[in-house]
Amino acid sequence: MNNTVKKLLNILIGFAILIALWQMVIVVTDVNENLFPTPLMVLNGIISLIADGTLFVHLQVSLFRFATGYLLAVVTAIVLGLLLGRMERVWNIIDPIVQVLRPVAPIAWSPFIVLWFGIGNAPAIVIIFIAAFYPVLLSTVSAVKKVDKTYLKVAENLEIKQPQLMTKIIFPATFPYIANGLHIALGTAWIFLVSGEMVGAQSGLGYLIVDARNLLRLDLVLAGIIFIGLCGLLLDKAITAFEKWIQKQWGGVTPSK
Repeated sequence: MNNTVKKLLNILIGFAILIALWQMVIVVTDVNENLFPTPLMVLNGIISLIADGTLFVHLQVSLFRFATGYLLAVVTAIVLGLLLGRMERVWNIIDPIVQVLRPVAPIAWSPFIVLWFGIGNAPAIVIIFIAAFYPVLLSTVSAVKKVDKTYLKVAENLEIKQPQLMTKIIFPATFPYIANGLHIALGTAWIFLVSGEMVGAQSGLGYLIVDARNLLRLDLVLAGIIFIGLCGLLLDKAITAFEKWIQKQWGGVTPSK
């Protein structure tokens, strides 16, 4: 049995155990099924969302918002991180500001974001950007500071100047560490995407959950939650595959996490 089959089997066993525990809780506690739907009710809800196309409409919107906000944040944070990591004095001034703003949940800015950007795609994209920006920025700055000084000495001896120094030496050396920030940023950005759609949007998976709650369709609420979790898992796997591809191209080794 190869590793792929083993992993798939483990996933199926894990989900089977979860569903069994879910059903057991309902049977043992005798809870009202309208308040805590059974797995079969949620499955029927999932089928109905797929059959009428509702799921794909909201999923497409959420993925567009996520991709836009996440990619903008990643590109901006990596560029700034590579520069600030080489400018120690400037970073020492900026770092306290970042440390003050970083712990503030992006959703806390939602009143201002909705007022400034209105209702629609923009507020959710801005919230995703804020959620993804800081983890990537901090991991990039930290990675630049950890670059082996030998690489820089060799580059200096070979008279390698900017931008080649940044693109050929520093970025490849820092990417394995930046990748850790990409994983963290993906998780936080996906979480806050849903939160943003709950307060400032009329579409998306977050809005789907709110709308189902307002209709007292808790089976659809759980269906939405399941889709959010599965999408988060697939996105994380996509980042992992991209990371491995980059490492293969550069012949690097991903640091242990």
